Amino acid sequence: MTTPAGFYETHAELLDQAVRATTVRDYWSAFPESPSKSVYGEQAAPEGERAFRALLGAQFPVEVPGATGTVSTERSPWGLELGISYPKADPLALVAAARAATPAWRAVGPQGRAGVAAEIIKRINARSFELAHAVQHTTGQAFVMAFQAGGPHAQDRALEAVAYALAASTRIPATTDWAKPQRGGDPLRLSKTSTVVGRGVGLVIGCNTFPTWNSYPGLFASLVTGNPVIVKPHPGAVLPLAITVQICREVLAEAGQNPDLVTLAVEEHGDGIAATLATHPDVRIVDFTGSSEFGNWLEANARQAVVYTEKAGLNTVVVDSTDDYKGLLRNLSFSLSLYSGQMCTTPQNILVPQTGIETDAGHRSVDEFGADLSAALDKLLGDPARAAGTLGAIVNDGVLARLTEADSAASVIHPTAEVADEQNPGATIRTPVVVRLDAADEKAYTREWFGPVSFVIATESTEHSLRVLTETVRAHGALTALVHSTSPEVLAAAREAALDAGVHLAENLTGGVFVNQTAAFSDLHGSGANPAATASLTDDYFVTGRFFTLQSRHHV
Repeated sequence: MTTPAGFYETHAELLDQAVRATTVRDYWSAFPESPSKSVYGEQAAPEGERAFRALLGAQFPVEVPGATGTVSTERSPWGLELGISYPKADPLALVAAARAATPAWRAVGPQGRAGVAAEIIKRINARSFELAHAVQHTTGQAFVMAFQAGGPHAQDRALEAVAYALAASTRIPATTDWAKPQRGGDPLRLSKTSTVVGRGVGLVIGCNTFPTWNSYPGLFASLVTGNPVIVKPHPGAVLPLAITVQICREVLAEAGQNPDLVTLAVEEHGDGIAATLATHPDVRIVDFTGSSEFGNWLEANARQAVVYTEKAGLNTVVVDSTDDYKGLLRNLSFSLSLYSGQMCTTPQNILVPQTGIETDAGHRSVDEFGADLSAALDKLLGDPARAAGTLGAIVNDGVLARLTEADSAASVIHPTAEVADEQNPGATIRTPVVVRLDAADEKAYTREWFGPVSFVIATESTEHSLRVLTETVRAHGALTALVHSTSPEVLAAAREAALDAGVHLAENLTGGVFVNQTAAFSDLHGSGANPAATASLTDDYFVTGRFFTLQSRHHV
């Protein structure tokens, strides 16, 4: 058995580097994103696939306190038969088990908890190829994206949360000798002890599209700050989080801790276990990624808990002018297409002045811009094999229904089309739909259309576009905003608009960085300053609400 202190000693250098990276905010990654043999070894890929295949059609090997039968709910968007079953959770048993495991975990202290967390993340990284297949076949992401976003990128976000939690929970010294001078006598002397105490049981509610990337920050921030965690996956994407919980429990047991510090809550569609757990009086932390409807419900009803949500939003692009029109179109078309727009950061509303825009290719009207964007999409997605690798598969019927609805609009600029994938004939793959609207069509574009649906919206002017950006984001939320302009004055105004709206801004992206993407240890994801999210991944606010520091003192 390795103690938590031993795990901390093993990973101290990694943790120090991670904490430093959160302050420097330069590029740093602990886990290589390339699924190359030269990086992960000759056998990592085939061994990972074999491990994934061995899970198909069987009961997943993980213990759950008070399990009541089994559950099997997943369907691969790529058409692979999964047939994996999981123990069905009893919510009350999970909470009771979590509470029972808490005192010993509290006694471990922040450094020991961070050491255990780092060991868990390292073992997750060692199973990146297995996880990549699990993410691919539960989310519809293409394999390379599933490997990167579901593996190393998610692991970097996990380590980032550990770093923030460790730094915040060790800011106050664990022990202090205190002396107050007294006139004509000996000083008053006290010995003081400060103990980090977790808020209570944490609940992580996973999403269908990015089960690891969106769940890891809350899971590891809660663990390091002294809280047990119940992981409730989306019924459509259980396997990636089941593997994660399995690894957590193995490491916790090796560290001499109760593995029920991390448990898995799997449900049938419609069971409502998330609502039951989120409102339990002993559940004091809720992390949620998903729809605005349920996110708003959690914020209103989980009153006993601190609630961290990432919800829907109206990600917005303001197009004013550009000196690299081809680059703009390439970059934007890829942003609309990546994983079929099934990302919380994908642009939806593209605002263009009705007078058109100035470019290095000449003046372009709104309609010409729409036609050019459509042509860029066709060029990007013209080859079926390349298109499938970019688009991935449609994750569920809800996305397909929105896509079909938008495609039936009267003013479609770019209609959706089916893409055939010879390697995955059962997959549902569609190109994006782009619809032309006017600024007055608020009813359409102030609703979030999660998936490959975007709007080119004619506004009165760039100034009007910036007002629309501010008003719609403040009212409905957004995770990203993008502006294209050659004017310093417009860029300055866009920065002010983004600050007023409470959204992160990107400017003139025409190269290999896309507005969809955020880099761990540098970019903040979400802001907490608009309705799309209540916190950033990751900052101090994301971790400090998860614990208290309690003091004891006595005379020396």
